[in-house]
Amino acid sequence: MYSNSLYPTITRPTRITTHSATLIDNIFTNVWDRKVHSGLVINDTSDHLPVFATIQSCTRIKKDTTTVKITRHKTQNAINSFKEDLLRQDWNKVYVKGANEANESFLEIVAELYEKNCPLVKKIVKPKYAEKPWITKGILKACKKKNSLYKEFLRKRTTEAEQKYKTYKNKLTKIMRHSKMDHNSNLLEDNKNNINPLTACSTMDAKSFYGARQRTLLALVPEHPEDSDADLSDNDDLIEDPDYHPTPAEVAGDSPFESLEEEAPSTSSSTTQPSPSGPNKGKEIIIWKHEDIEGFEAPVSRFESPEAVQTPFQYFKRLFTDEMIKHIGHHTNLYSAQELGDPIKTSPEEIQDFLAILLFMGVFTFPSLEDYWRYESRFDVIADIMPKKRFQLLRRYIHFNDNHQWNQSPDRFYKIRPLFNMLREQCLLIPSTYKHSVDEVMVAYKGTRAGSLCQYIANKPDKWGFKMFCRASSSGIIHDLLMYQGASTFFNVVLSEQEQTLLLGAKVVTTLCKTIAQPRLSVVFCDNYFTSFNLVRDLHTLLGVKCIGTVRPNRIGGAPLMTDKELMKRGRGACDYMSADGVVADKWFDNKCVNLLSNACGIMPFSTVKRWSKESKAKIAVPCPSLIPAYNEHMGGIDLSDMLVHLYKTPAKSRRWYFPLFGYILDLCIANSWLVYKRDCGLLNEKPLCLKRFRLAVAHSLIKVNNSPPPENQKYTPRPSRPKPQPDVRYDNMGHWPLHSDKRGRCNLCPKGVSRWKCQKCNVFLCLSANQECFAAYHQK
Repeated sequence: MYSNSLYPTITRPTRITTHSATLIDNIFTNVWDRKVHSGLVINDTSDHLPVFATIQSCTRIKKDTTTVKITRHKTQNAINSFKEDLLRQDWNKVYVKGANEANESFLEIVAELYEKNCPLVKKIVKPKYAEKPWITKGILKACKKKNSLYKEFLRKRTTEAEQKYKTYKNKLTKIMRHSKMDHNSNLLEDNKNNINPLTACSTMDAKSFYGARQRTLLALVPEHPEDSDADLSDNDDLIEDPDYHPTPAEVAGDSPFESLEEEAPSTSSSTTQPSPSGPNKGKEIIIWKHEDIEGFEAPVSRFESPEAVQTPFQYFKRLFTDEMIKHIGHHTNLYSAQELGDPIKTSPEEIQDFLAILLFMGVFTFPSLEDYWRYESRFDVIADIMPKKRFQLLRRYIHFNDNHQWNQSPDRFYKIRPLFNMLREQCLLIPSTYKHSVDEVMVAYKGTRAGSLCQYIANKPDKWGFKMFCRASSSGIIHDLLMYQGASTFFNVVLSEQEQTLLLGAKVVTTLCKTIAQPRLSVVFCDNYFTSFNLVRDLHTLLGVKCIGTVRPNRIGGAPLMTDKELMKRGRGACDYMSADGVVADKWFDNKCVNLLSNACGIMPFSTVKRWSKESKAKIAVPCPSLIPAYNEHMGGIDLSDMLVHLYKTPAKSRRWYFPLFGYILDLCIANSWLVYKRDCGLLNEKPLCLKRFRLAVAHSLIKVNNSPPPENQKYTPRPSRPKPQPDVRYDNMGHWPLHSDKRGRCNLCPKGVSRWKCQKCNVFLCLSANQECFAAYHQK
């Protein structure tokens, strides 16, 4: 700034708190030949004080901010005087022969008398009174008091001054809100018979008119009389210092509120119930009590030990079956015949080779697919399986369904649906634990050819892609899948009338939990995208599945828990809980407040978790309810599977939007089969292979298992093209000696020449004879 001759005009701090005062906002100028006035505006609209700077101008421009309104002076005295003038008026001039002349004479006399007694006058209206008529003199006085408290806080910078200012501000904000609502209500009442809606609502505030309806809180009698009022009360008022409040004299005037002491009515330990004759007639009453629920212990999962650990290929074939491979081969030939007129004549054995190449590519990543076959970067493990052009042809025409059989199906994943259904059937056969988790999975895709199927989730590693809902066990094995496609997501799912009224998250959890083998012994964990009070309760009522999950505050079922500010005052590890209908609602303060619902695990006994403390610079033990460790232990099944899929991911960049989904199916089969293989190794006390070696073992087996070696005359023997030397090497005129070879080769210069001579340095065959001097010509520019 200084290098560009720009100098600051603000020299005082613009953000002031109880423990700091910093200069953040500034105005820079390079005009110093005129007088510059600058400073701060003491205003509590933001925690940053507004700054201003004025530069003296040659001409003074006075801006008129007032509004002039022209109106008739029609008072009662003026009207009476007008009537008297009409009585004293001599009307002989009106009695003439012509009707038109008499009418004009009559109107002129009346208009003259009316203008004399009720003239036009100018009335100056200030904008602030015209825009906010609900701001009364008492409220204006209270606003000045609030501003003085804010200035006092900026001067003292103490916690007491800050608390005093915030308390007064909260009470004043509440009064202004009620004043605005009463003003609008009075306007509606006064103009309920007015046929002109514009006149009735000309000064009405649209936000308060269309705002949320006020809820009337009714305190219910506790079920147990021994419950104290302290346990049943839940004060949601934001004011933290009840001993300080504005006096009635400070807001005396036209305000409809005589005092700022009015508080919101306190709620009891149960949710509120409207009047039976009110608009919410028939709404369910939920009785909340400050008590714990009985814990539910899910049985320990026991799996039968196999006779022996199978090979990685056999575990893979449990999920990616021979039926799926034949299905891919059939529809690939069908699609290529529809596009080209002649099928590419692939076979299940060739599809297995294609899958093996994709598995290898997931482990050994190259910048481009062509690099695996290039001479400079040739990778023999892949290049020896299949020619590059054949691989590209298969990748271009690989297909999983018949496009001609679509028939306007509501299934938007029609092209990949058969393969997903086959995979889902195999995943459901895997024995699962009694603890499941439901979460979202994103299959990366950034193209535009899929339309609205491509979703965006900000907190996922792959933010753009196809969204899927999965149910997994705590070990990370995926057991059920549901692809999200908007309104038609559940087109092939039978839902009852009660289930159809649920939110999307509750529908997803209910659908995925229907395939649990033993629901009465199972517990499902889900995050706040899915969890609600109705879901936790109905899931156990309809299916017998218990649930634990984090929940958003507006889905907690109206449980009267402590506010975040009240809980944070108690310190880290504090919690508050209420229960109703066998469901406990808990709020726990860690780094921030977390809300949970559970009917499987209660609050007691308390345990501890290790958390980093900034004050002590070390990890400390923080107390927590028992459902917190249970949730943290078993919720990560989907995330574990997602991590394993991303470790060695199949390259799936393609113009065909369904190819990334096919790559996810392949990677998921590897991840699921490896987890089952690892579990079997643990039962037999054997050391398992790591995921990379497991994937490579499957790829090697796909090439050779059930494939008879081709005859020698039909065997594919790749011949890599000879690389040409770089120009810097070719023309450096050093070390280029001719060598005689036993074999002949094609000359690299002339198109038809064949020679036994080759350059020792360039390693290329060149003609070297009296009739053909290609050797010398090749090394000259």
